[in-house]
Amino acid sequence: QLQASGGGLVQAGGSLRLSCAASGRTFSRYTMAWFRQAPGKEREFVAAITWSNGITLYTNSVKGRFTISRDTAKNTVYLPMNSLKPEDTAVYYCAAGVYVAQRAVQSNYDYWGQGTLVTVSS
Repeated sequence: QLQASGGGLVQAGGSLRLSCAASGRTFSRYTMAWFRQAPGKEREFVAAITWSNGITLYTNSVKGRFTISRDTAKNTVYLPMNSLKPEDTAVYYCAAGVYVAQRAVQSNYDYWGQGTLVTVSS
C-alpha cells in the first residue's frame, strides 16, 4: 500500500514536499516513482528512484527543482519541490514496481497511491 501526502496550494516560486509512505511489503527491491496528471492531460513521469542503490531519474522539466529521495528506515519516499511553477499544478501519484525496465513508463509499475493535489498559483 502506498499513501501519498503533502500536496497543497502554493504560490509560484514556493516549495512543497510530497511524501509516499509504503507499507505491507519489503520495498528494498523496488523502484519508486512519482507521476503527475494535470487537468485535461495524460499522466506523466516526474521522477524515480531505485530503492536498493538510490539511483535517480527525472523528467527534464523538473531537473534542478525537484529531488527524489528515500528513507529506508521509514519506508518512505520524498519529493521536495522547489521553485514551483503554475505548470507543476497536477495530482501527483507515487508508484512502486519490482521489475521496472524503463522507469519512466507507467505500465512498469505494480502499485499506485491515491494521489495528492498540488496547485501552484501565479
